[in-house]
Formats: sequence, C-alpha cells, structure tokens
Amino acid sequence: FWADKVASMSGGDARDWYWVAQCMYRSRQFHRAAILIRNKGLDKTQPLCQWLAGLCLLEAKQHNDALLILSNDEEVMGTNRTTTVVVATNFVIPPIGSHCILEGFTPKTLQSALLLLKGRVYEKLDNRTRAAECFKNALKHDVYCYEAFNSLVKHQMLSSSEEKELLMSLPFKEQCGENDLLPAVYEILLNKYQNLPQTPIPALPHPRLVDNLDLEAARAERLYYACAYRQCFSLTQDILKKDPYHTTCLPIHISCLVELKDVTKLFSLAHDLVDLMCDKAVSWFAVGCYYFLIGKRDPARRYLGKATLLDPLFAPAWLAYGHSFAVENEHDQAMAAYFSATKLMKGCHLPLLYIGLECGLTNNIRLAERFFREAQTIAPHDPFVIHEMGIIAYQNHDYNMAEKHFLTALAHVHEINQVIIAEKWEPLLNNLGHTCRKLNKYDDALRYHQQALVISPQNASTVSCIGFIMALQNNFSEAVVMFHKALGLRRDDSFSITMLSYVIEQLMESTPPFQGAPDTVPGFDSVPTPPSPNLEESLQTPIVLDDGRQLFEAFTPSSSPPSFEIEMQDCFQDENTS
Repeated sequence: FWADKVASMSGGDARDWYWVAQCMYRSRQFHRAAILIRNKGLDKTQPLCQWLAGLCLLEAKQHNDALLILSNDEEVMGTNRTTTVVVATNFVIPPIGSHCILEGFTPKTLQSALLLLKGRVYEKLDNRTRAAECFKNALKHDVYCYEAFNSLVKHQMLSSSEEKELLMSLPFKEQCGENDLLPAVYEILLNKYQNLPQTPIPALPHPRLVDNLDLEAARAERLYYACAYRQCFSLTQDILKKDPYHTTCLPIHISCLVELKDVTKLFSLAHDLVDLMCDKAVSWFAVGCYYFLIGKRDPARRYLGKATLLDPLFAPAWLAYGHSFAVENEHDQAMAAYFSATKLMKGCHLPLLYIGLECGLTNNIRLAERFFREAQTIAPHDPFVIHEMGIIAYQNHDYNMAEKHFLTALAHVHEINQVIIAEKWEPLLNNLGHTCRKLNKYDDALRYHQQALVISPQNASTVSCIGFIMALQNNFSEAVVMFHKALGLRRDDSFSITMLSYVIEQLMESTPPFQGAPDTVPGFDSVPTPPSPNLEESLQTPIVLDDGRQLFEAFTPSSSPPSFEIEMQDCFQDENTS
C-alpha cells in the first residue's frame, strides 16, 4: 500500500516501482507484479526489474513467458504456447550501466542472478543442456553463487571430467584471493567418484569444518558410490542425529537402508517424513522404497510415481521406479524409467549400468556392452561396472579378459572392505570360479567358490559348482557329498540331479568291491571234466525208499525244473497273501 503511494508521489521512479513489485512478489501476487513491470517497460531498461519479472513468472509456472522476458529478441527463434518450443542461440546478458538500479547487487552478482534464473527456467522447460551452460556461466560471473553450483551438483548435470574442468575454469584468484576456502569446499563437494582408499580427501581449509554437516554428507555420498554401505550408513546416521531432516543426506540414508535391508528403520523414517514433509518428494521416495523392500511392487510404484510428480527432477525416485519393474522382468518399462533417470543424471553412472543390465537380460549383448562402457567412463573404479564388463567378456568366450575384469573388480572390493566381503559380492566370486574352470584352473576355481560359500552359506548353486569341480578333479566321493548337500538346499536342482547320477556311476566303476581287491581279476587254469554217465541209464535207476519200496522217476529230456522267475513270482504271491 505505502510503496504504491510513494511510487505515485515520486513521479514514477524506477526504484520505487521496483519496490512496489517486490512487495507484490513477497505477498505471492506473482502475475500482478510481472504485469506491473511490463506495463512500466522496466523489463527492457532495468536488469533488476527484468530479473524480478522473470522470477515472478517462474513462480507462477509460466516458464515460456519467463524465458521471453529473460531473453533478447534475437535469442528467441520461435515460441508456441501449446507446445512450449523455445530456441535460444546464445547467453547474452544486457550491460549494466551506472543508471541501473542494483539494490544490494553488484553488476557481477546481478548478471550471475540473471543467468541463474535463466538456467532454472531452462531446467523447467526440460532443456538441461542449456540450463547447465547458464549455471556454469553464472558461477563464472560470481563464484560465490552457490545456488548455481548446487543445481549442477544436486541434479548431477556434469560428468566427473566436466566437473574437474569447471573447477579449473572458475576465476577463484580474481574473485576470492589466495587464502579463500571456497575452492577446497567445492572440490570436496564434487569429489565423489574417485577411488576411495587411494585418493585422499582434500585438506579442509579450516579445522572447524570437520564437523560441518554438508561436508559430512558429501563424504557419505562418496562412500555410497564406493559401495561401502555400512560405513556410509554409520556416517549418515550421525548426520541425521544432529539434523534429522538434512535434505542432502536423506536420499543417501534411505538408499543405504535399502541396500542393508533394514525394514524397521526405513518404515519409521518414512512415517516421520510423511507426517512432517508430505509435500516433498523425498518423503514419498522413502515410502516407495519401504514397499519395494517388503516385496509389494504395486504400492511401491504408486508412491514412487507420486515422488516423481512432486519433483520431476528427483532422479533417485526414477531409479527405484525402474527397479520395481526390473525385479518382475518387465524390461521395457524398467528401461523407460532408467532412460528418464539418464536424462536427469548425466553425471551418474547408475542409470547407464541398469540399462546395460536390462539389455543383457534381453540377450542384446552388444548394446549392453556399449552402455557398460559409457558407465565406466563416468565411474572407472566402480566394481559393479567392472563385474558386468567381465560377464560380457565371458559370454563372448573371452575367458582371459573376463578373468582380468573379475580380478580387478575383486581387488576394488577388497580395498573397500578389507576384512569382510558383503554378501552382495557372492556372484562376483562365483563368476570368477566359473571363469577359472573354463581356463582349467580347477584349484583356483574351487577356492573362489568356497569363498562365495562362506559369505552366502545357503546357496545351492555354489554347492553344486563345488561338486562339479570335484568331479572334474576325479574326486567322486566328495562330489557325491556336495551334490547331496545341493539337493538338500534345493530339491528341484536339475543340474545336481543329473550330475549326481553321473558321478555315482563313475564312482561304481572306479571303486573296488572290497578293500585290498586287485585291479585285475586273476585267471584260472582249466580243469578236465570227468566223463558223464549214460543219461538213459541214470534216468532208469530205481530209488529205494525207507520202507523198502522202489520208486522209478522217469524224466523226459524235454522236462525241466521251474524257472527262477516263476519261483520269484510265487514268493511275491505268498507275501501278498500272508
């Protein structure tokens, strides 16, 4: 009210009209503020008013109109209100002269604010490439513009190499000086894909920053991408004790709970988040992860879909949404969700890894290898990616290359977990055992399968693999024992049933009938047979009974005693009647 009266009495000073529009913006009258600035023509002459009008239209969700205000006439090639097609050619910021009002800004910071706002508009219009360029230019104009830096990092717009190039290109010396802490802090926040044990964390510029929660969350993210889930969970738990709703830490903590399958804690966390932050995507992401973990896929998809509606740029929800289809072998729907995550997470290797997995499950080996290589360029030290590359080499019958990939992945796993290997790596050890068996390295194969059995004792497949290698080593008696154990764990294991029959036959042929039996049966000398008596005379010989009577039994040559089969039938009949 009073700002409007002051603007009228001052004769229409630009500064006064700016504060009238600012009051309207703060009272959430976005359309009214933008129309006021346009009617006064201040969006053409005053960059600060141009920024405020664009901010109002962004809040009013009129993204196309916001870009029209923030862009020059030469930049906009064509617009359509129904299809929202906006094409820009360059990132020209109007010059800020001495006549321009600043109101707390400097010329550099105002240019940075305009670029930041323009990047946010491009992001809403799904033009993430130009949004990333705007954010990078905003950082170059003002290295203290953390909003631009956070947009690049949080939404993972840059790959690891692009992040390093950005840090090298920022003018820290010109804007910060020699002893400023900003370069070191940015390096810590970006350094998530380096090899965990070999690359030390950059030294903190101030000793009291050790307990800073943002830096601790960055370290937790680094541990998560290095597959050190228990260490990551311990760190995120400490962070959430100090700040229970730390926005950067919550998605990492929820992902750790899913990896560790801690259903109780995930349920409690999801319940609290929905009660306190029902309008945030991370709350429904936690609910969807809980239902996914307990095996209820339909509710999981419903809540994860709600998370993507609340924040279409929340990439973890897209990944979990794809997982809910992948576990049910619905490959097309899973790949669609992963491709959506790929657009949102250019600097993350996980969507590419999951797309490659789905391609491999559909027997598209070449396409799977292509996605795995792209994922490896982003995260060269990730054991999952290296493991999948080994599987591709194994399927291509290149066993030497497969063994090389598997050993490299196992070395990275041992670097992360030097004492105990998680159960998640049981397939890696078994695949390494299969590869060594193909290369006729039976002792190494047996050792890797036994290591896999240690971390996953109830796996029938691992037990049958051990029995198979023992059979190949002609250790049939122990192979029989292992196949019996495998069938005890899984009765319908066709491979164990077939191999058990084969091994028992081999054991019967190779085992002597008694201890100390010779390998060969000794020969016997032929004994001459005595001459047989006359058959007719023997048949007519009288038989004298006890009472003195004589009995003649006459057998014709065609008569014979009952056969053995008939006797056995009589025995079975007697048993049935008795």
